[in-house]
Amino acid sequence: MRYYLRMMTDTHSHRHDQEKSWGRRLLVSIVINFLIPVVQIAGGIVSGSMALISDAVHNLSDFVSLIINYAALIIGRRQPTLRHTFGFKRVEIFATLISVALLYGAAFYIAAEAWHRIFTPRPISGRLVIWIALLGFAGNMFSAGLLRAGAKVNLNMKSAFLHMLADAATSLGVVTLGIIWMFKPWYWLDPVFSWLIVAMIVYGGWGLIRESFLILMNATPSGMNLEEIRDALEGLDGITKIHDLHVWKLSSDSIALAVHITVPDQMLGRVDELADRVRAMLAGRFNVDHPTLQFECNSCNDGQLLCLAGRSPHQDCRQPADNPPEKEGRS
Repeated sequence: MRYYLRMMTDTHSHRHDQEKSWGRRLLVSIVINFLIPVVQIAGGIVSGSMALISDAVHNLSDFVSLIINYAALIIGRRQPTLRHTFGFKRVEIFATLISVALLYGAAFYIAAEAWHRIFTPRPISGRLVIWIALLGFAGNMFSAGLLRAGAKVNLNMKSAFLHMLADAATSLGVVTLGIIWMFKPWYWLDPVFSWLIVAMIVYGGWGLIRESFLILMNATPSGMNLEEIRDALEGLDGITKIHDLHVWKLSSDSIALAVHITVPDQMLGRVDELADRVRAMLAGRFNVDHPTLQFECNSCNDGQLLCLAGRSPHQDCRQPADNPPEKEGRS
């Protein structure tokens, strides 16, 4: 038990230190993503480039998104309450969805403006476009570098990181356009490239929407195999069978598990020792940091791996529901 508590304490302490570091980096990125679009909008107006203004709008949406992400990171640190027993970590997921919604709003604006520009192309100063786009590229790459570590383990930080990469890519594309306009009057490329920005925004946002939806639906985390977890649990000495297994994400970086575990009739102290081994195995092998274990001497739910959702709320757990579904996997 001491080993498990020490391991979980170290994990939570490390995560808290990580979040403080992520917060500081988000603040730096917020400042950068406010200054860059201001310069880009001014440069876009002077140079006449819709692509540069589109890139600025993209950056402005990221500025608002980063503020939302930072607020979500701060709120997510709050401790659980009697009303919110799981804490506030899922605020990050809602912040991600709001962030994607802002991106899609910016994409709609860019697409509409580009549609008008395709019929009325305007002369563009390629040299000015190049220098301002390079400034945007440098700033976005610097921000992406700051957020890269957090993006590997946190959906909220991943959202911000992808925004920075998308902006860096579009800025580099605008640099290429500026070079072309210095030698060729192909101003029709301006709205065409703006539509490419829109396509990139829509594509990048869809993955975040899907991942957020799965978390909100308490879906089994990607890459997590319930049958593998069952085999690992039933392979531990002292466990006869497991059933009613649930695994879901509390947030982008926290995995919860609930399971019924059938054991031989024994003293409670021995079950406590077994529970410590189960928690340690789940944390070390499957990164489960919030397990809920229910031990029993007789299997309810007819020993099904998955919960019988259609059972009456007043039905005794030890009395299987009428016409239970066919067992899946190993009986």
